[in-house]
Amino acid sequence: MATKYDTNPLDPEFPEKARAAAEGQHTQTLPYSGAPTQYFGTAMPTEEQTRRFADPDVQAYSAPYSPPYNGQYVPANYQTTNFAEMNRSSSRKVTKIGLPENIVTALPYIPWYFGLVAGVLLLVFIPKSETKVRFHAAQGLAAHAAILIISTLLGVLSNLTDMASFGNGIFNLVSMIFLIIAAVKAWKGKPVHIEAIDDLTNWFEEKIHPKLLK
Repeated sequence: MATKYDTNPLDPEFPEKARAAAEGQHTQTLPYSGAPTQYFGTAMPTEEQTRRFADPDVQAYSAPYSPPYNGQYVPANYQTTNFAEMNRSSSRKVTKIGLPENIVTALPYIPWYFGLVAGVLLLVFIPKSETKVRFHAAQGLAAHAAILIISTLLGVLSNLTDMASFGNGIFNLVSMIFLIIAAVKAWKGKPVHIEAIDDLTNWFEEKIHPKLLK
């Protein structure tokens, strides 16, 4: 039974129903005369819905992750250098003299002036393309020159005081041990860098030009 409080603005008969309810009349519900409700069947699956990914598509999604391109070209077969291989002594033959590289780089550090002579000869006969060998030759020559200069000054001072004579003996012993250690490291292929004589090393390498053997 409709009352005056039934407010359905979508019902076109609402005013009459409300008026009848106010007058105490019962609302009559008209029978539904529309067509019966029709139910649509379930849509059949189509070929597009049931299509499986081809093998290339699946492999593309299962491929390992690759980082985005950062502007640096990296070859596909690039391999990092192992530290053991980097420190391994080289037996490559040096140009023009045919001796192994590890032996040639160790010669300039041998004490008792032998390394001094070896450093000069290597700078004279080794071409500029052998940068590693020429560096060790120049550095060994610079080390011998610095040791010779300091030893000479201590020898002059030893005539004036016994303390200078004692210091000269200690300096010669320490210098010999240092040169032997440097020679062993160079022979093993390990880096040898004497920063205190960098300027003298560069001067020897630049001023002593190679005279290539025919």
